[in-house]
Amino acid sequence: MSRVLFVCLHNAGRSQMSRALFKRVSGGRHEARSAGTEPAQHVHPGVVTAMEELGIDLSRREPRLLTDEMARWADVVITMGCGDACPVIPGKRYIDWDLRDPKELPLDDVRSIRDDIEGRVAELVKDLDRAAIRG
Repeated sequence: MSRVLFVCLHNAGRSQMSRALFKRVSGGRHEARSAGTEPAQHVHPGVVTAMEELGIDLSRREPRLLTDEMARWADVVITMGCGDACPVIPGKRYIDWDLRDPKELPLDDVRSIRDDIEGRVAELVKDLDRAAIRG
């Protein structure tokens, strides 16, 4: 089982969607958490709406502050726009996803970001499943 940490600036959009979609796609075969380097007060409303369309409720999720402990917990750290604020822990696998911040974007744009994330998550889970079989 791999542990994946999704990190963005505010933990209110990209990383929240990534974590939720990862949990759905991985079906419990892997673990996921999300955090932000500068957490917002709540998940962006457009993100909540876009995820509700897929039957995923993020309305009660609270953005969390990224800690060194979280980064140490993870085997894989997916970064999305947090730049130099993301801690680099030796021995961890880091992957950067270049995704727009959905904050204040029209719902169609948020859906596009969500769908992009869903594809990336599916590929990541396939990669982690293959690694588990080889391991």
